[in-house]
Amino acid sequence: MTDTIASRLAAAGVTLPVAAAPAANYVPYVTYNNVLQTSGQLPFEDGKIAAIGKLGGGVSLEDGQRAAKACAVNILAQASAALGGDLTRIVRLLKLTVFVASDAGFTEQHKVANGASDFMVEILGDAGRHARSAVGVPSLPFDAAVEIEAFFEIK
Repeated sequence: MTDTIASRLAAAGVTLPVAAAPAANYVPYVTYNNVLQTSGQLPFEDGKIAAIGKLGGGVSLEDGQRAAKACAVNILAQASAALGGDLTRIVRLLKLTVFVASDAGFTEQHKVANGASDFMVEILGDAGRHARSAVGVPSLPFDAAVEIEAFFEIK
C-alpha cells in the first residue's frame, strides 16, 4: 500500500466521521483561492463530546490530548467535505489554533495541543508540520474541554 493520507488514516485505525453540521449561524469551512479554513471543531467521538470540563479542574492532561486528537479528526472530516473527499488536495497544514478550557492555574495548554499536532503530522507527514497557538479560555461551547480551528493550503 502506498503511503497516502488514506493509508495513514487506516494504519492509525481512524475512519473519518461525517463532517458535523454547524451548531449556529456560520459555515463549517471557507475556501478562498488556495486556502481552506475550518470553523472550530469540538472533540466529538461517536456523537458525544470526548472530554467535558476544564483542564486542571477534573479533566486530565491525557483526556485533553485525546480530545485534541478528536478535534483533529473532525478537522480532517471538514477538510474532506470541503475538498469533495479528496484530501490529496491538501498541500500543507498552515496553522492550528487550539482553545483549551482551563482552570486559572493550568499552564500546559501546549501539551494538550500536542494531541492534535502529533496526529496531524502522523497523518499528513511533513505537510502536517504547522504553526500553532494554544490558548487557555474559561469555557467552550457545550462545556467541551478543547476546540480547534485550522488553516490549510490547498490545490
